[in-house]
Amino acid sequence: MAFQPIVDVTTGQPFAYEALVRGADGAGAASVLAQVTPENRYAFDQQCRVAAIEGAVAAGILDGDARLSINFLPNAVYSPLACIQLTLKTAHATGFPTDRLIFEFTENEEMTDTAHVKTIVESYTAMGFGTAIDDFGAGHAGLGLLAKFQTDYIKLDMDLIRGIEQSLPRRMIVEGVVRIAESLRIAVIAEGIETAAEYETLAGLGIRYIQGYLLARPGFRCLPAVTLPEARRVAVG
Repeated sequence: MAFQPIVDVTTGQPFAYEALVRGADGAGAASVLAQVTPENRYAFDQQCRVAAIEGAVAAGILDGDARLSINFLPNAVYSPLACIQLTLKTAHATGFPTDRLIFEFTENEEMTDTAHVKTIVESYTAMGFGTAIDDFGAGHAGLGLLAKFQTDYIKLDMDLIRGIEQSLPRRMIVEGVVRIAESLRIAVIAEGIETAAEYETLAGLGIRYIQGYLLARPGFRCLPAVTLPEARRVAVG
């Protein structure tokens, strides 16, 4: 696993670290995910959870209070209660508090069973985990999905972010999403930030949590340090 911080702009500190799958030699996610099939999807999902928790603990996440965000495959979860047992066992064995776990999912292809995903989200919430929709605004991960169930966080897709300081439509869309999220008590995370102008614009729109190469690139088997543009902290809210 590699880990990339999600930064709280009000403190300049990591709010969470997202676990990103890598090959044993550090190869990118694409080469690993290309090997996932319907037959091995469940085992892959389970192994990723274990590797994320064990890797984060080994990298020192327990030295602070940051959360750990793990991507999961909804289609690999046949039963939320049954499929979470190995995750709970791993967290207990490593001493990682389960209330610091966030599970995020992305669905760039249309979901055929949103009721199943809703059940997963509701079950994870009842267990005390955080939940997040990744790539919000891309594919089918949008307002229609949010209307069916609500997670604790939504992560804005980077296509909405790129060049936002120069795009009135993007700013208006993001501002609208922020207002909707606030009304639903959902926190917004902006991902894929690469420039100081994007950072300043997003923080100015009231987004508290920001992730991207500008702040830190993913660290392979380590928790990378955060670098804020001009060491700035932005008051949000």
